[in-house]
Amino acid sequence: MIPFQAPLDDIFHSLRTFAGEVPGWDPELSQEVAGHFAAFAEGVLAPLNGPGDREGCRLENGRVRMPEGFGAAYAELAESGWQGLTAPEAFGGQELDHLTAAAVSEIFSGANHSLQMVTNLVPGAVSTLLVHGTPAQQEAYIPKLASGAWLSTMCLTEAGAGSDLSRIRCRAVRDGESWRIEGQKIFISGGDQDLSEGILHLVLARTGAPEDGVKGLSLFLCPSERDGVRNAITVTRIEEKLGLHASPTCQMEFDGASAELVGAEGRGLAAMFTMMNHARLDVSLQGVAHAARAHAIAAAYAAERRQGRQPDGSDAMLADHPDVQRMLAEQQDAARVARAMCHIALGELERGDAPALVEFLTPLCKIWCTEAGLRAADLGIQILGGYGYLEEYGVAQIWRDARITTIYEGANGIHCQTLASRGVRFAEGAAIEAFAALIARLAPEDMALAERSAAWQARARELAGLADVRVLAHDFAVATGALLADAIRVRLARG
Repeated sequence: MIPFQAPLDDIFHSLRTFAGEVPGWDPELSQEVAGHFAAFAEGVLAPLNGPGDREGCRLENGRVRMPEGFGAAYAELAESGWQGLTAPEAFGGQELDHLTAAAVSEIFSGANHSLQMVTNLVPGAVSTLLVHGTPAQQEAYIPKLASGAWLSTMCLTEAGAGSDLSRIRCRAVRDGESWRIEGQKIFISGGDQDLSEGILHLVLARTGAPEDGVKGLSLFLCPSERDGVRNAITVTRIEEKLGLHASPTCQMEFDGASAELVGAEGRGLAAMFTMMNHARLDVSLQGVAHAARAHAIAAAYAAERRQGRQPDGSDAMLADHPDVQRMLAEQQDAARVARAMCHIALGELERGDAPALVEFLTPLCKIWCTEAGLRAADLGIQILGGYGYLEEYGVAQIWRDARITTIYEGANGIHCQTLASRGVRFAEGAAIEAFAALIARLAPEDMALAERSAAWQARARELAGLADVRVLAHDFAVATGALLADAIRVRLARG
């Protein structure tokens, strides 16, 4: 196993280059903070990654038990304040910027994706409470989340309602001043664990009639316990998965569980999107982390492995062979371009003055970055050959763990449709103009890219006028990502 090293310099070179000027962001302080986390990730989190994958989680007497060492690691994580990195100081958080949080998230995912999955829904839950929660709800739950005493989940999926949320049947009914939730949810990451004292489940449940579709959905806060008494929530099974073995993916039964409405009744999807949009950019960073880690392992292995001979007859290292060099270069490019895409989106999000562009870049990042992580992991297996196919060097685990990223938080095919429909129509085409301006800003003197951008704008406007874009969506998403990727490469070449 090649030890994990956080790509700190690469991350902050990208942030400085692509996030742009962000009010209140101090790059030096940000890198210092991330450096502290990098040391923790390298020394504590990464050594648990392989063993946790082999041990997995288990269900005992209705409760989930995490792999050995994960509890102590989480306790140290929480004690150091990392769970409240972006939470407001008024609620016990550190109120740092989302660029610093992005750096920390990428490092966390590269070191131990499974544990990152269990812990990193907290920032989205906090944002949801800040936007949609009452002052009483904020006071009750944000301090617990920021301190690490509680973790959170996002309970959307049901057996008959995966990406089609209009089919949700889990129901909430009024019970005096509160609500009761009845029904089942599946594929819930961290649905239970023995790391935190409690869990705040954000549950999307039906308050209207089935024929109301998504308009009949509301969002609820459903705590795992109240005043020390367990809520009526049962984990009925842990899914056996291809990867992320140390992250419990739970099937959960809500049997009249006590809950409280967050936001307006019937506006649950709008409230949940606050959390989902954070999660989608976080999954994009998971893709970046996988690409970077797969390249780091492959490059280190190829530099040390003797394989074949040079044209002059001398011994060759694996890295001396042109085909291996090609694959290593593709891995490195995948990580750099995907990271830049995320940092562009996060910079725009932090500035807050280009909502149409953020709306457009979020699904694009989800598509491009997760595919980049999976491709880089696959190349890593190929570069290491037979040893890549074994578990010894960890590339096989990276591939297994990365595979889900193109599926969860909205399958990539759905995000392609989003780009080609709502994306190009958003704010009467404002996203089209903002994306074209971004290309021009990244590569201002590249005439070939300018011509491609003009053709892309014409295509985007054509799609905006079509009622059904499903057949065209994938190719449009690929072309959009390729255009942005090439503009990023032009910017990287300038140094």
